[in-house]
Amino acid sequence: MFAKNSLIVFPTAILVFTMAAVSLASAAPPEDSCQLLTQAQVTAALGVSMGAGSHLPPQFLKTCTWAPAGGASQTVKYITVSYQSAESFGATKKLAEQTEAAMKAQDDKDAQMANASASGIGDDAFYTTMAGYTGLLVKKGNTAFKVAIYATLPAEKLKAMEKTLALDVLSKF
Repeated sequence: MFAKNSLIVFPTAILVFTMAAVSLASAAPPEDSCQLLTQAQVTAALGVSMGAGSHLPPQFLKTCTWAPAGGASQTVKYITVSYQSAESFGATKKLAEQTEAAMKAQDDKDAQMANASASGIGDDAFYTTMAGYTGLLVKKGNTAFKVAIYATLPAEKLKAMEKTLALDVLSKF
């Protein structure tokens, strides 16, 4: 009797837990991009005291900007997190790849662009680097976002910071 009941209870329990996990995994992130990261998370990732996030312009909730408390530092100017659709992510990725190929074909060492896959972040992610700028674009389900730190730091350090923040953002999904 116990064995017969466990054949029903165990699969039912697995189904319930799986459905709960799927609904949590597909939960929509907050609509306000400033709710994706806390001031403390941004400060910890950048190692610079950062002010509260704000929308520029105030009515546009899809982009949030954090700046160093007391104004731009010598290295960090500001950071942005912005939403985009999954379709926009695909188009942005394709455009970045085409731009990189075109710039390589020109063989202009001063105007080079590099795109690199970012594994372990969301469903798909890539870094794009050009002229001292590095940004991380991430897709998770039907939503995508970009984390960009505007700072005079080595690209690898920026990538590590952006990855930390992206993983923090993904915890809200």
